[in-house]
Amino acid sequence: MTREAAGASGIDGVLLDVDDTLVATRDAFRGALAAVLDRYAPGADLDAALALWRADPGGHYRAYTRGEQTFRQQRMTRANELHAAVGGPVLDDAAYDAWDAVFDAAFADGWAAHDDAVPALDVLLAAGVRVGALTNARVGYQTDKLTRAGLADRIEVLVGVDTLGVGKPDPRVFLEGCARLGTDPARTAYVGDELDVDATAARAAGLVGVWLDRPGPRRVPVTEADVAAAGVHVIHDLAELPAVLGLTSHR
Repeated sequence: MTREAAGASGIDGVLLDVDDTLVATRDAFRGALAAVLDRYAPGADLDAALALWRADPGGHYRAYTRGEQTFRQQRMTRANELHAAVGGPVLDDAAYDAWDAVFDAAFADGWAAHDDAVPALDVLLAAGVRVGALTNARVGYQTDKLTRAGLADRIEVLVGVDTLGVGKPDPRVFLEGCARLGTDPARTAYVGDELDVDATAARAAGLVGVWLDRPGPRRVPVTEADVAAAGVHVIHDLAELPAVLGLTSHR
């Protein structure tokens, strides 16, 4: 399909979140936490630890995306908060380095694409749409993740938290992604698994917001009222995305 034909749908570009949108990061976190709990808190409840880690009730990762903490600061703080909850030891700098080595090795071993990622990306590309990723992690780190997951060759543009020094929901990062894709924000969709920092924030920045509400436990609670107020598209599988955007492939 030509660019003109793709544009007839009203969408010329699609930016996607990486973690738990393209890559099955929740599963990878589960493997990483299993590894550190086995060493530092044997017998601890893995499901409870995973829920705590993903929820990040102290908001440390979001502070990192606002430029208020370094990556190391937020992860070391979260590691110690996790240990406080599961009965693990307090981690000083040296102990944290050892902990992080265990965590990161197991985490990277778990990086894999969601089953719906490659087919959906291929449909978008076949429809003549420009495709990029926008993430609240570092570009280099996410490049490695996408490469290991077999997705990097389908992603034209990658904007990370280190691109501008801030991350989502700051509207500047969404607009930067559009600028790098060369698409008008109003004709660019953003797809992510978080209602607030992904779909709602994208819509506030002038993009078409799409919330990917995958089956399974959510990172934070979301009510029907939250969804209604957001005014975004809702899908449960990336296979639904092309139809929601009015895209078809003529290959």
